[in-house]
Amino acid sequence: MSATDHSPAAGVLLLCRAEPHRVRPSAQLLREPLLLARAGDWSVLVPGRDSWREEDANLAAVTAEWAHALTVAEPWPAVGLWWDEEGAGFVVAAGFRRTAGYTWLADGSPLGDESAMTALRARLGLDPVLDAAAFDRLTRPDSDADAPARVLGLIAVLARAGLRLPPGLAPGTSAQSLRDAVGMLASAEAVEWPGWRQAVRTGLDGEWIWGTKARALGGAEVAVGLGLLALSRQGRGRGRAWRVAGAALLADGALTLAYDAWRGRRKG
Repeated sequence: MSATDHSPAAGVLLLCRAEPHRVRPSAQLLREPLLLARAGDWSVLVPGRDSWREEDANLAAVTAEWAHALTVAEPWPAVGLWWDEEGAGFVVAAGFRRTAGYTWLADGSPLGDESAMTALRARLGLDPVLDAAAFDRLTRPDSDADAPARVLGLIAVLARAGLRLPPGLAPGTSAQSLRDAVGMLASAEAVEWPGWRQAVRTGLDGEWIWGTKARALGGAEVAVGLGLLALSRQGRGRGRAWRVAGAALLADGALTLAYDAWRGRRKG
């Protein structure tokens, strides 16, 4: 899909298969203004339009970068839904596995690799028969289904995995309308990068592990994060996607190590 300047009807939903309190630390590392709310057994993150308003931004690619960064150090998967005047689609990310995505043109014509549907079903642990058949229907021509309708069909399948999107969060809705709808929810909260000092304080409240396991995990995240940043500077790999994932890993690893060091000094 070519780059666009995105009409007001463009929007993104980031769906994480975890509770909001588990999603919040990873979401903060994106350093984007986000709204977070519960969505059944999932959490939903809604970015503002300004988050992707940069020259030559591609909404599908930006959504993939965010989803990958959210899950690269987490055990749960994330699904990103996006739409604009040219079409709509989804991405699915899980840890270090390749992020897969699928696109429908504005009139609903399929334009993607069907292996993305297989990856989505497998990473979410959906039924290999019933859900696979539902996904297959989304990859076939259908003159009565435009791009938003295709995404609605996908959401209906995800509902079998416990997703319950709050009212007002529908494909084809503008980014501002999405944020307005989430802002009305009692479970909604704003998520922003709090700065290093506050992030460390959050860790001191006991959300992070410490000890040998913490040092091993933190060290590994820092090493991988530095590696991804080095690849992005060399123009290798996936460029901006590696920068986002590398920065998230580096930040999380550094904070984990800082928390472990603090706990060690306090214990001593």
